[in-house]
Parts: sequence; C-alpha cells; structure tokens
Amino acid sequence: MSKNVLIVDDAAFMRMMIREILTKNGYQVVGEAGDGQQAVDKYKELRPDLVTMDITMPEKDGIQALKEIRALDPAARIIMCSAMGQQGMVIEAIQAGAKDFIVKPFQADRVLEAVRKTLGL
Repeated sequence: MSKNVLIVDDAAFMRMMIREILTKNGYQVVGEAGDGQQAVDKYKELRPDLVTMDITMPEKDGIQALKEIRALDPAARIIMCSAMGQQGMVIEAIQAGAKDFIVKPFQADRVLEAVRKTLGL
C-alpha cells in the first residue's frame, strides 16, 4: 500500500519538486498547501501518513502549523523543509515534534531517506 503525503510549501515550484521525487518512488501525494493555515485544514481533511512542511511561509509559518497539527494528532509525522542558515528554526521544529528535516535545494536521495526513516520503512 502506498503512503499518503501532504506537501506544504508556499512556492509551487518546491511543491512540484517534492511531488515528483515522491511519486516516482511510489508515494501518493494526496494534497498540497501553500501556507500553514491551509496545511492545518488539509491535515484535518486528509489525515495523511506524512507531511513535508516548509518553515518560512506567509499567514502561518511551518512551526506554528506543526504545533497545531501535533495538538490535533500527537502521532502526526512531519518532516520540515528549510533553507540553509535556518538551524535555529530547525531545532525549534524538532523540539515541537518534527520527525526530521530536509534542506533546500532538495536532493532526491535525502528526501527519500527522511521519508523512509519517518515512516519507519
């Protein structure tokens, strides 16, 4: 059975890159969101197996969305996506319950490694 993934990033190009990596490797992208509020709403609706979450977004950032999703579902599996130089935010995200993080620009093998590890595959 393929695992369902929700991709959250305010940049459509970044969502497309992650979608392509995941779908080529047997994962099903069940939804996408462009900001933290959409991420929380889509998570409630879709209950995906995994979320990839950008840290820096308009409306509601990834860390706030992470905290809200984890409050709804303490078992939520969320991987944070960050640009170089955001180590402080990555640490905050891990402390808030993120399972792993990947750094932009995305490298397919690192994305897949984080996904497999987070899903326990």
